[in-house]
Amino acid sequence: MIREAIVTTRSLEGEPHIAPMGATVIEGGYLLQPFRPSRTLDNLARTRIAVVNFTDDVRIFASCVVGRRLNVDVRKATYIDCPRLADALSHDEITVERVEDDPQRPKFFCKTYHSEGHTRFEGMNRAKAAVLEAAVLVSRLNMLPDEKVDQEMAYLAIAVEKTAGPEELEAWGWMLEAVAQHRSRRAS
Repeated sequence: MIREAIVTTRSLEGEPHIAPMGATVIEGGYLLQPFRPSRTLDNLARTRIAVVNFTDDVRIFASCVVGRRLNVDVRKATYIDCPRLADALSHDEITVERVEDDPQRPKFFCKTYHSEGHTRFEGMNRAKAAVLEAAVLVSRLNMLPDEKVDQEMAYLAIAVEKTAGPEELEAWGWMLEAVAQHRSRRAS
């Protein structure tokens, strides 16, 4: 099972980094597979710690994918020297146990060191799931044909139109802008 999460890491100098990532659940922890090149990969390789943050604020996922600056507060994790999202619903502090190198996506096998809940989960919202799926599409615009993107975005728009609140609408707008900008750059 893959859980969509926000993974926070830090550089050796202590600079926090926030990235959306699918964290594969494995016995005792997670398998993380960041793409090369990435700061998440560099930070994991150097510090061998991270935090898997669970949030329902899809703006964080969307802003990372489109490169939009969003004010996201972080604080020190409970036991490891790594940042976590201040407003996460819950978080898991993890340590890298083993690495399998790969030219495209190295595999970081991580053990859960500590898990902590922070706030009550208020339930599912289809628009949140739609924005998350749109963020995955946007992250792969260079790999997918326009027709596929258009078809998926049209289907996802149904959930957004029916169930979105202000945060989901804002993030959905960023996804639409990203698709339009990608096509505009490509046409130039």
